[in-house]
Amino acid sequence: MVVSGLGRLPIQRNSLREQISGALREELMAGRLAAGSNFTVKEIAELYGVSATPAREALVDLAAQGLLRAEHHRGFTVPELTWTDFLEIFEARVMLTESALRRLNVGDSGYDWSRLSSLRRRAEAAARAARAGQLDVMVGCDRRFWQEMSGFLENRRLADYLDWLRVQSWMFAARFLRARTELAGVCWDKHGDLVELIAARDLPGTHRMINDYNLFTVRLLAELAGESPTSTSVLSLLTAEPVGAAGAAGPVFPAPGSVLGAGPVG
Repeated sequence: MVVSGLGRLPIQRNSLREQISGALREELMAGRLAAGSNFTVKEIAELYGVSATPAREALVDLAAQGLLRAEHHRGFTVPELTWTDFLEIFEARVMLTESALRRLNVGDSGYDWSRLSSLRRRAEAAARAARAGQLDVMVGCDRRFWQEMSGFLENRRLADYLDWLRVQSWMFAARFLRARTELAGVCWDKHGDLVELIAARDLPGTHRMINDYNLFTVRLLAELAGESPTSTSVLSLLTAEPVGAAGAAGPVFPAPGSVLGAGPVG
């Protein structure tokens, strides 16, 4: 059976459909379910020790999200994402993030700054996993960090779409990263530095670091995939002047209820 080597993650009985879907999503992100892998509802149900109904529902959910492909009479198959697929995913991420940052520069923010402590914990976990080269841990920690970051967007639909794009990015990257014998120090680990820029209310610095992160990502994956990073059309966005940088005399990141550009906030 294709999936026999997967680790059995604990499944909480209060929400089997979501729990199985979440467990399989992390398997896909980490590359433990490799592109081309095929499995049936029965195999997944047996793997997690559940009935066929929640297993089928979870697989159908993932197929509806484009993370699996339903095969007539053959169960479900993990799609193989190409470099072209990744570029579309990456460019969508960059353009949405760029738009969100520019919106922050001209509007109000009701962000709950008490969430910074949680964001710091997420950052520490993600950076620690990256430095240790623990891919299986890294994918979950990194995703949870950026999910926490999405609180600044104050738009659940946009946050969910960005999360969906991030899952696919990891699905593309995982096979190249798993092929390396040593991952320690290979992946981006500046999560903590990014949080401190946010804590200092430094929007231009935050924007600059997110752009640096995106540049790091596309260059690393181009190298691993044997492609050219210049094939992406959004590189100019990543090297442009950050929002709020021109004439900014101090920190300009929004505080709750404050209008950006009104000066430093306490």
